[in-house]
Amino acid sequence: MLNQRFSKTTSLLLIATMTLAFAGTVSAVTPNEKGENGLPLFLNDGMGNDTLELITFFLFFVGYIAMGAAFIFFMSERNSVAPQYRTTMTISALIVGIAAFHYYYMRGVYADYGNVSIEYRYMDWIITVPLMALKFPSLVGKDAITENKFLGMGFTGICFTGALIMIGFGYLGESGALGEVMGASAGGWAGLILGGVGWAMIIVATGTPWTSGKGVDNSKIAPELLWSANALRWFIVVGWIIYPIGYLWSPGAELGLGAGNQELLAVFYNIADIINKIGFGIVAWMGAKKATEALASK
Repeated sequence: MLNQRFSKTTSLLLIATMTLAFAGTVSAVTPNEKGENGLPLFLNDGMGNDTLELITFFLFFVGYIAMGAAFIFFMSERNSVAPQYRTTMTISALIVGIAAFHYYYMRGVYADYGNVSIEYRYMDWIITVPLMALKFPSLVGKDAITENKFLGMGFTGICFTGALIMIGFGYLGESGALGEVMGASAGGWAGLILGGVGWAMIIVATGTPWTSGKGVDNSKIAPELLWSANALRWFIVVGWIIYPIGYLWSPGAELGLGAGNQELLAVFYNIADIINKIGFGIVAWMGAKKATEALASK
């Protein structure tokens, strides 16, 4: 009974903290400039006001609202699963909660100045992508995590190193840092390819929907959790493909697709984040619920 009360109190405190933090950040994105009609700059005719700009703003807005709503949902559902799966729910909530903060700022930057911020984007990813990899051990249990090594690293090491490589080289490619060393287009392609190596490392550790991973043994995953584990793999193997498609349109990467298109970049990234971050949490929650029901029936 005491543990249940503590768990409920923790959930309520996290939700309250999230709410207060959002309230405290309002002034941080208060626009310094407005159009003549009082609307954000990008909604004025002088900024073009085309359909793609409106879609981009819409997705930024939907992104932070959806992530915030998912945070509340995952924290509210945390107490409806068995204690061993509550860490999974907490991680799910942290992923979307952190993303909600960054989407709040990205929406503000775009609405006020018409710019798509890659800095806020990568600040979000450098935190949330490693957390997404941690879903596996927290959901399937430590017994299903193997002691196999890859390049001298275990499951956690592979996932964290892969995430750092993927996000680090992606940012260096999009920011133009690699382009300054290798030449504009070459630097952009190097960022994409080397970032893909990090992605491949995560797949090696977690496995695919058809195979066990280097760090995960399918035979030791409870039957009621195997569907969710494979669904998480689908997101990593297939859902994450949306990100490199968006990268192709990055103005900073200069991949030879004209001058790039920051709106197309944002649309692909926003759709990918909404699908993968929220979807990741939903399938983990479904697996935790099934496993909880199985435990209750024994």
